[in-house]
Amino acid sequence: MIEVAGLSKRYGEKLAVDGLTFDVRPGIVTGFLGPNGAGKSTTMRMMLGLDRPTAGDVRIDGRHYDRLTDPLTHIGALLDAKAVHGGRSAFNHLLCLAQSNGIPRARVHEVLDTVGLTAVAKKKAKGFSLGMGQRLGIAGALLGDPRILMFDEPVNGLDPEGIHWIRTLMKSLAAQGRTVFVSSHLMSEMALTADHLVVIGQGRLLADTSMADFIRENSRSYVRIRSPQREQLLDVLHRAGITVVEAGGETLEVDGHGSEEIGELAARHRIALHELSPQQASLEEAFMQLTAESVEYHAHAGPALGDPPPTAVPPPAPRRSWGDDWKKG
Repeated sequence: MIEVAGLSKRYGEKLAVDGLTFDVRPGIVTGFLGPNGAGKSTTMRMMLGLDRPTAGDVRIDGRHYDRLTDPLTHIGALLDAKAVHGGRSAFNHLLCLAQSNGIPRARVHEVLDTVGLTAVAKKKAKGFSLGMGQRLGIAGALLGDPRILMFDEPVNGLDPEGIHWIRTLMKSLAAQGRTVFVSSHLMSEMALTADHLVVIGQGRLLADTSMADFIRENSRSYVRIRSPQREQLLDVLHRAGITVVEAGGETLEVDGHGSEEIGELAARHRIALHELSPQQASLEEAFMQLTAESVEYHAHAGPALGDPPPTAVPPPAPRRSWGDDWKKG
């Protein structure tokens, strides 16, 4: 387990990390999210004793990192895949790490095989592609067979097969009861990998919750409907007190009511439905919603690029029968 308590870091006038408190628990993959400049990398460096906190405390299984004997056997980390001596081969790079922590030479062969680099083990790291460098960094993190693993942007430079591999690896490590802490800007990948999320913005904690709760609490859920009997459906929904918004074309959206309720209402009035689908926002949409006020670097699109917001559909006008017109005549 990683325990972070009141962690702060100041660089001159800049408060990069501001009183963070959270735990990273074993048995699950915990995602670490935040906009650029939020303080994620600084936080991870303080966890590993690479930066000294201005205030607060970090403990790795109850101890400070600098008090760990043979730290690679307690926590393995990938923070910068380029932090490798380019003149060393992949094998010799890992061998140096192993010897510094009392790890058997045979373990080097094992992790090279795990990450798929056995065929290039004797090649110098300076000739590695970005993806190969990432695999070498992951091998270094796995080298001591630690109970805690920490990855910063682990899928950078990996091809689709490599991304699937690292996703499966992290899930399997968590399933073994290990603590897995991963930072990434790829929301789609994080949504497939993480069970729990820690989200920060401008150095402050914004959320510490499960993936499902995070999306539910920071996004809009609605039901999308299409029907060839649109006007009749609108009439029925309005009479039932259900607010409808028009999403473009023939599509309608309803908030605050389940698809079962709407489907049963339509069935009672013999209204055909071509679509009745509950919609849940993505992790990316929920993240953007929560961190909108914490983004340090804003880009602005022209007004022509934005889509107009959904507009409420007014109740249909009362229907007049042929007899009503005849009476007026």
